[in-house]
Amino acid sequence: MKFMIKPLVAGMAAAAITFGFANTASAQTTTIKVSHQFPGGTEEKGDFRDRLVRKFARQVAEKTNGSLKFEIYPGSSLVKTFAQFGALQNGSVDMTLYPLAYEGGKIPQVNITLMPGLITSYEQGHRWKGQPIGNELEKLLESKGVKVITWIWQAGGIASKKKVVDPSEVKGVKIRGASKHMDLMLKGAGGSITNVPSNEVYSAMQTGVLDAAVTSSTSIISFRLEEVGDHLTDASQNSFWFMFEPLLMAKSTFDRLTPAQQKAVMEVGASLEKFSIEESKKDDMMAAEVWKKAGKKAYAMDDATFAKWRAVAEKSAWKDFAEEVKDGQKWLDMATAVK
Repeated sequence: MKFMIKPLVAGMAAAAITFGFANTASAQTTTIKVSHQFPGGTEEKGDFRDRLVRKFARQVAEKTNGSLKFEIYPGSSLVKTFAQFGALQNGSVDMTLYPLAYEGGKIPQVNITLMPGLITSYEQGHRWKGQPIGNELEKLLESKGVKVITWIWQAGGIASKKKVVDPSEVKGVKIRGASKHMDLMLKGAGGSITNVPSNEVYSAMQTGVLDAAVTSSTSIISFRLEEVGDHLTDASQNSFWFMFEPLLMAKSTFDRLTPAQQKAVMEVGASLEKFSIEESKKDDMMAAEVWKKAGKKAYAMDDATFAKWRAVAEKSAWKDFAEEVKDGQKWLDMATAVK
């Protein structure tokens, strides 16, 4: 198998990683460009989302006998974070692993994929796949030119400068929620909302733009937020923050593949969902360990506190989604039907 590092354009610190096999004279090779916002590493070490992309690239390259090869651009080195979905749509990139709720301003229905208190476990989130809610979501995305390859959910915690566990403790705190409806819940509890992508939370907390941020356990670890925060409400017991962060492919790219290549892409994509659950759960536990090792405080959210947050969410975020989003109540009903 060929494994090489290709430098990007001058001035970029990141590198594209290419996975593929050496070409034979008769083989035609298609190059798939994959962009994401997360730190780069290897298959064995680093942010599991980057590791998942690398596993996917290698396994698909193997299954297609090198007819597909992949160039991986981590750390938003090819496309800026919030531009990645649009880059799929216009053909600038072929794949991304992307927090879908980032598109909630343009596609309001996808805000349900980061609806506070709606998903309470990885198993529940993954049961959306193949159910009416999952089918409608995939149909909606395909109508926008994007295809779901791997279903990935991530729980999140609250990294903060002061303790924020109970809804009463968020009053006046400059906090990041990462979606319109997460923000509505936090605002409903008295928070002051400022939004940045997860790879900019560190600098925002460092400079005082943010006092706190709700983000995935993996991002809390990968972006070293224990260096800029003193308190962590972790996802080891409960979390009101479950985000759908799938591996996506441009439909135009998928449609150009041969049937055998499409089969390989979908089979490998589905096979990595188990890996995503296992690694997400590990990070939920590891985040607290990292903070405690750094001399910071970490707290688990008990059931009673989670119930308080969900009550705030239902009165603010859920209500807004049902009333303001086209067929919003229908989407909520489909989602809550999955236990």
